[in-house]
Amino acid sequence: MYFFNAKFGGVAMLKALFCNAMTVLLLSALSQTTRADSLTDQAQALLDQGKAKEAYSLLEPQEAQRAGDASFDLLFGIAAIDAGQNTRGVFALERVLALHPENARARAEIARAYLALGETDTAKQEFESVQNQGVPPEVSATIDRYMDAVDRVNAATRTTLRGFVEASLGYDTNVNAATSKSSVALPGYGGTIILDSDSRAIDAWFGTVGGGLNVSSPISNEVVAVAGLTGVIRNNFGASQFNNVSGDAYAGLVVTRDKNVFSLNAQFNQYNLSGDRYRTASGLSGQWQHNMDARNQLSAFVQYADLRYQTQSIRNADRWVAGGAFAHAYRGGEVAFASLYGVNETTHDGDVPWLGFNGVGVRAGGQLNYNAKTILFAGGSIEYRHYSAEDPAYLATRKDTQYDLVIGSTYTPARYWTVTPRLTWTFDDSNIELNKYHRETAAVIVRREF
Repeated sequence: MYFFNAKFGGVAMLKALFCNAMTVLLLSALSQTTRADSLTDQAQALLDQGKAKEAYSLLEPQEAQRAGDASFDLLFGIAAIDAGQNTRGVFALERVLALHPENARARAEIARAYLALGETDTAKQEFESVQNQGVPPEVSATIDRYMDAVDRVNAATRTTLRGFVEASLGYDTNVNAATSKSSVALPGYGGTIILDSDSRAIDAWFGTVGGGLNVSSPISNEVVAVAGLTGVIRNNFGASQFNNVSGDAYAGLVVTRDKNVFSLNAQFNQYNLSGDRYRTASGLSGQWQHNMDARNQLSAFVQYADLRYQTQSIRNADRWVAGGAFAHAYRGGEVAFASLYGVNETTHDGDVPWLGFNGVGVRAGGQLNYNAKTILFAGGSIEYRHYSAEDPAYLATRKDTQYDLVIGSTYTPARYWTVTPRLTWTFDDSNIELNKYHRETAAVIVRREF
């Protein structure tokens, strides 16, 4: 989850963020030796106090006389940009770079000016030039984040195609999400059944490969058409009967108006199990996102899916989910979020109401920056489901409470590459023994975006 919208915020938000965060890093990490005099000392003091307009007014009358003095031009360029005189700032910094093309601070500042002027491609080139000069890791990581934000701005003004490939290796204590019991009572049939091995929890190592493509194309200043495809193949070593393939497709529109973002997508999912078609889900999803400010975001969502099981048509159902969420980004880069939702499944076949349910759930989580290349994250959810009628096999109405936890980290060794070790825990506490289970997974995921 990120707190950025190309229409609301856009270049203006990037400029503000850059001023508040990146500039601090660059000024400390990339400072160059400059010739000090009373004028530049006074201007530097004003900049340190956040008085860019005063610094600009102090230096501007001396530009004609001191143009070509690198120390003067650097400070004048920074003051001009901070005072909103971006074109004047570019001219001053170009004079610095003409004499000292290796000056990383001047190049970073001119990138900031180009960003403020909306020349995102040129800004990105300059940021990349700074990185190529071997800046400290924390500065390089910060530049990466802002270049990613530049990409999102570009996506609002031009057709863009983005994608990813990934692979994972891990261990799963319950690949089939089954009970650990060897037998269960069926009071409706007056006896007990012995469960075969495939109906009991099976642990296995697993590997996955996957990828996806996403395209966005602006229709107008406020409307963007989006579409995408993703797919994942999972192999369970020693439990191939539960190997699966999942594919998703979506297409829709995103409409941005001031601080509000509306999205509507048609979606389709195909899930194959052990080489055979198992289930499809087709439907719609809609979301309203309100950017209260640069750090706080509200959203509401609704989803509908028509679930169809190819070999178990009795389970075919309509599924609805609706809810709301709130997210907050802290000044240090930490993010926290919470969501509350309701869910309903109603079977197409009215003769099996015990397979449908109503439920409610809550999710919460967050992330923090451990260092320049590593993000730590954690989250959890609780979902309660009350089924619609008594199950004749168990002579009881099913009630489930499912608990989920996830914890992990994302390490970025280089731009576009991430390595994510992750642990998950699931416990479904059901009053029907056959549906009560726990599951733990540990995996490492390597991802390359392009």
